[in-house]
Amino acid sequence: MAEIKLNIQEGEPSSFDVYDEDGKVGEMIFDINGADLTVYHTEVDPSKEGKGYAKLLLDAMVAYVRENKLMVIPMCPYVHIQFKRHEDLYRDIWNKINEE
Repeated sequence: MAEIKLNIQEGEPSSFDVYDEDGKVGEMIFDINGADLTVYHTEVDPSKEGKGYAKLLLDAMVAYVRENKLMVIPMCPYVHIQFKRHEDLYRDIWNKINEE
């Protein structure tokens, strides 16, 4: 069973980390500036791909953003693709200020 832990760092990027029975197997790197949470990178250990861990990280980030009334700037390709693919699910938290 996977578990997500929030790792807030002062003055450097923070992360949502996913753990399973083997330890840390993935992370989503982000920064919070004012009311914006910028997601930079999502990575899951190649041996753990296909288990839904990236989606667990995405869901944890989205829940955190909604709970804290933030907006998301999806610089991470994975998050950006998910936001574009399921815009109706994320419209309320998608800061499109940097969109072309």
